[in-house]
Amino acid sequence: MLDPVPFFQDLVEDLHQVFFVYDPAANEVVFVNAAYERLLGGHREQVNQELPQLMARLHPDDLPYVANCWRRWQRGRLEEKEIEFRLLNSDGTEQWFCLTPHCQQASAEQSLLGGFLDEVTGQKEYMTNVDKFNAKKNATLEILSHDLAGPFIMLQQLSEYMGEQIGSLQNEHLNEMIRIMQTTCKESIDLIRDFVDQEFLDSANVELKMERVDIVARMRQMMESYKQSEGVVSKRFQLIAPQQSVYVSLDVNKFMQVLNNLLSNALKFTPDGGHIILTVAEQAGCVRFSVADDGIGIPRNLQEGLFERFTKARRPGLRGEKTTGLGMSIIKTIVGLHKGHVWFESEEGKGSTFYLELPLDLASRPNGQLKH
Repeated sequence: MLDPVPFFQDLVEDLHQVFFVYDPAANEVVFVNAAYERLLGGHREQVNQELPQLMARLHPDDLPYVANCWRRWQRGRLEEKEIEFRLLNSDGTEQWFCLTPHCQQASAEQSLLGGFLDEVTGQKEYMTNVDKFNAKKNATLEILSHDLAGPFIMLQQLSEYMGEQIGSLQNEHLNEMIRIMQTTCKESIDLIRDFVDQEFLDSANVELKMERVDIVARMRQMMESYKQSEGVVSKRFQLIAPQQSVYVSLDVNKFMQVLNNLLSNALKFTPDGGHIILTVAEQAGCVRFSVADDGIGIPRNLQEGLFERFTKARRPGLRGEKTTGLGMSIIKTIVGLHKGHVWFESEEGKGSTFYLELPLDLASRPNGQLKH
């Protein structure tokens, strides 16, 4: 029988990913393949001497996260299937890496740690651009739907007024033209809103893809689109966020669509000249988001059951924008899938504030401890 060991040795050496084995008892790397030299620029025979320099290149934002993962990995308590982090180069550029960890328990006292390390800089840059485009697309759709629906609603109202005024003429030809105008305007308004609603429904029906995200940076990107539209939609937008990064584990596309949908609702029920404020703040054990407006508010009799599917609380916006009654229930579902919760405060005539809370990514904190 042929010995399979040389086959596996050749296979490991030909991998484009770094494959390594680390002995915690000896505190040293006992094996690393040739890809170490290609991807990390070191010398495999000097890997243990080069480890401190390699660790010094960890991005400051990722250092607590990696340190926490390392502690749990040594104890056999690591839950992450993949660990993504950045290394800083001498020229200030960043390289993204993805580690697939493995722990081999030889005995109660002895174990070996190993895994595959791959550079994913290109993939991360691509996905960041995709997410940025997706968030901008969703914001633009909401802004356009709000802006485009306005003229159609005005035309519909004008045609209804004209119909009342010419009714006495008993001109069936004119009456038919007025009916066509009314029908066309209504169908156009419904078409615009249906398109935007379908985008939200489609995004909610896809399986969660969780990743560690700097949520403050993503919110700044999204709010830029809204702030640029202030003159178009006659509203004022403000983002209140900490200067430093705040990392949360979430499906970034779905969660940004939740925030986008809440901003859209605020647009519908805030009159011209109103204010809409998006806030994010890190608290003990969680990150709290809020979307506040000074619009017409929610009548008390409509507040109960607001998050139910096809809720009776649905009502048209100030410009006649229609609603399916599904938006709030989808928001609650997506937030629930992220192990968070959502609630609101509202007073008729004074506006509404919707709150979201998500668990803080404890692995981003030194020793996994909360910030107080």
